[in-house]
Amino acid sequence: MSRTTTIGAAAKAAGVAIDTVRYYEREGLLPVANRSSGGYRLYTAADVERLRFIRQAKALGFTLGDIAGLLQLQDGGGPRQQVREMARARVSELDRKIRELTAIRDTLVALEQQCHGSGTVAGCPIIEGVQSVSLNQSPES
Repeated sequence: MSRTTTIGAAAKAAGVAIDTVRYYEREGLLPVANRSSGGYRLYTAADVERLRFIRQAKALGFTLGDIAGLLQLQDGGGPRQQVREMARARVSELDRKIRELTAIRDTLVALEQQCHGSGTVAGCPIIEGVQSVSLNQSPES
């Protein structure tokens, strides 16, 4: 990559969409890009690395708010303890989601085993189970 690159090349190099680059810039996760004389956004190798970091952090399940915090710590040379605490919080959230998904899976397996798979839907244990099951989840908004 040359000294600076266009948004399309930067997005491709980082493995994200062009709109994603613009969004991260608007949200302050990525510094506002310099512009060419023609008005095109220009990105540096450091910008591309930052985009890769954001993509990887998202893949690990960090929220954009978490990522903003990680970037702030990284940029300011913050303490590792804060990074570690953020990772622990993320692991706790993942454990909670795993428990929820396991409960959902177990419920669906039990319902599927009760259904013989023939006849009409009337009296189907899966349909009845969906109507009556309680997974102790908060209602959707």
